[in-house]
Amino acid sequence: MFSLKTFSNRMPSVMSLALVSAIGLGIAGCTEEKAEVKQVIRPVKVVEIAKAGDTRTLDYSGSVRARTEMNLGFRVNGKITERLVDIGERVKPGDILARMDSTDYELAVKTAEANLAAAEKAVETADIANRRAAQLFDKNVAPKSQAEQASLSYDQAISTRDAAASALNQAKNQVSYTELKADQNGIVTTINADVGQVVGSGTPVVAVAVDGEKEVQIAVPENDIAQFKPGKTVKASFWSDDKLVLDGTVREVAGSADQQSRTFAVRVSLPNDPRVLLGMTAMIEADVGNSDTYVSIPLSALAQKDGKKVVWTVDRSSETVHARDIEIADFTGDGVRIAKGLDSGDLVVAAGTQFMSENLKVKLPGQQSASAETDAAVR
Repeated sequence: MFSLKTFSNRMPSVMSLALVSAIGLGIAGCTEEKAEVKQVIRPVKVVEIAKAGDTRTLDYSGSVRARTEMNLGFRVNGKITERLVDIGERVKPGDILARMDSTDYELAVKTAEANLAAAEKAVETADIANRRAAQLFDKNVAPKSQAEQASLSYDQAISTRDAAASALNQAKNQVSYTELKADQNGIVTTINADVGQVVGSGTPVVAVAVDGEKEVQIAVPENDIAQFKPGKTVKASFWSDDKLVLDGTVREVAGSADQQSRTFAVRVSLPNDPRVLLGMTAMIEADVGNSDTYVSIPLSALAQKDGKKVVWTVDRSSETVHARDIEIADFTGDGVRIAKGLDSGDLVVAAGTQFMSENLKVKLPGQQSASAETDAAVR
């Protein structure tokens, strides 16, 4: 028999064993439970590399202008006293555009008239002397040499008179040249000189765009000028009217580049259309052969790995990403042109390249969200 004292001394040990057994059973229960762990698949934005086309389009902007533009100027020197037209006005042959001071030229006319009158009197005097010498020679009163001299003097007087008459006509022409007139139908586009300005003969004063065929002048850089030949068909669109698209033809290509811009002037003829006005802004589109096979990707798709420029491509079958070395051709305003490393149909990660790693599983746009579950026993 156990004494009460012995029983009381052994009770804590029994309670301890029970507590330890309960904890052990709890742990055993936990080891049999399974924990669920989810691996999140990162969604990515991708771009697909398209096949390089056989042609490419060149776009250049220019302005509509008349095929023939005349820079009109006075044919004499002088001071402009009057301008009769403004920019945008229509003119027709014979319209006076400007006038200059004609005082000196009118005085020249008076001088020429006086010289002509004196020359005519000299002709009359020489005629009388010639006839008198001829009569005296016929009567054997004067020698033959005197008659011949009188005849020569008469001929000389006639020549002097003719020269004076020509000088008078020239002086009158000089007066008429003090009025600048239009000689064709057109529109005034530029005023280069104004009232009070002294100009020389031939100095442009008024520019007139002649009515008729219109064209667009564009500036083409030297790397594309070989694509433009006279007779090439292009498309012309206009910023003022999106629906207005005309077929144009390259009419003229400059033989040398501009000294400042280093571009070549190309003139494109347009069909006659009343909606096309002088000065309108036009866009010329020309389809040319595609000589390179470069592909373009967004700048955000460019990444760096181990000191090399790479892009992350997506394997469609495994839905994982892989780094691929590339060779950059150049940078453009909207991305990067790749010379080597990418083929048609490749899927390239376009954003978030800093989160990519080799064989990372990703979710392509349009796929249902999914997660991979693994069972792991907690030991």
